[in-house]
Amino acid sequence: MGRKRKEAPRAEPAAGNGILSRRFFLERTLAAGAAGLGASAAAAEPLAVPPWSREPGSDFTAYGQPSRFEGKVVRSWAAPANPATPGIGSSRTPHHLLDGTITPSALHYERSHSGVPDIDPEQHRLLIHGLVRQPLVFSLEDLSRYPRVSRIAFIECAGNSGALYTAQAQPLNVQAIHGLLSCSDWTGVKLSALLDEAGIDPRAKWVLAEGADASGMSRSFPLAKALDDAMVCLYQNGERVRPSNGYPLRLLLPGFEGNMNVKWLRRLKLVDAPIMTKDETSKYTILLKEDKAWQFVFPIEVKSIITRPSPGLTLKGPGFYEISGLAWSGNGRIRRVEVSADGGQSFAPAVLQEPVLPKALTRFRAAWQWGGGPAVLQSRATDETGMVQPSRAQFVAERGLRGNFHYNAIASWRIDQAGEATNVFA
Repeated sequence: MGRKRKEAPRAEPAAGNGILSRRFFLERTLAAGAAGLGASAAAAEPLAVPPWSREPGSDFTAYGQPSRFEGKVVRSWAAPANPATPGIGSSRTPHHLLDGTITPSALHYERSHSGVPDIDPEQHRLLIHGLVRQPLVFSLEDLSRYPRVSRIAFIECAGNSGALYTAQAQPLNVQAIHGLLSCSDWTGVKLSALLDEAGIDPRAKWVLAEGADASGMSRSFPLAKALDDAMVCLYQNGERVRPSNGYPLRLLLPGFEGNMNVKWLRRLKLVDAPIMTKDETSKYTILLKEDKAWQFVFPIEVKSIITRPSPGLTLKGPGFYEISGLAWSGNGRIRRVEVSADGGQSFAPAVLQEPVLPKALTRFRAAWQWGGGPAVLQSRATDETGMVQPSRAQFVAERGLRGNFHYNAIASWRIDQAGEATNVFA
């Protein structure tokens, strides 16, 4: 006789159109399994022995690779707009095919202004100069002798979600809209330790960071950030930083927009004012409705996205589903995420998966009983400073639709009766 099935937890509604109470998750280790929603009944026959259990598997490899059945879990990228300028563009992380909060190094998004340089680590140097007591030059060997620290932090391109600046919603998925976002475990040296060794001139208020790529990509950032939580990173998720993410050395400014986390770091110059480089004047400013722009808006504002269900992941008929996604803020920890299935008419709190770390991605989950009818899924995040993710109407009222950067309004997926999800503005 089969084992008696556990009594299902009560599916208590918490918001309209099937959103269930957090208790559905909190009162059971696996609510769906307890309810008999995620498993088929066991038959009396013994479990079949598949072909792969009857013969030895493949041999060891020098560097592990994903299963051949996961061939679709890859970054996406567009061909360069101008074939004469290869290497300019970006590739995007497939968040709809991932779970947890750490992005595999091979799937971390890329943004390059002139391609990925092939840097010999033995020849690479980091110069610290400008308003310092003594200019210093560091080799990789020099940096390896300093105490190391690790922290989990997200990096988001300022242009992430820029496709939502359009007047009409485009038929795009999570990867195409929100894929310029990733989160890694970074290891390196605190920048404050290196600056302390160089000696800071009292006149210094800003730092210029410059990369070793052919574009000479550079940004200014406040000295206060350098002395707070900035890092010079040598490792990403336990291995050397990948070339597309700055090998052999990159700057990490936790919570600041991605372009400021300069890759292939070669120079840090202490100065008394911003340098006004091309990358902080011609780009990476926030255009407003009027003929005005915000400059030097560094932290990423509070934001969230639903990664499942989402376009390309068709629901298999009415029933129980988990709504899952990511939330983050450049201001610190995520305090709360709410979800809606009726286009924002009602919201209910989601469960935040531990650990909830500052300036890192936080995974949220909510229980949803889909009845088979139309639905519009949304998520709304609040960070520890009290900043709440705005609705699209609130965002557009303040900034308009002229910009390209720092779009953080609530995003929406419409679910039709066939279980297909599409990008909509609600």
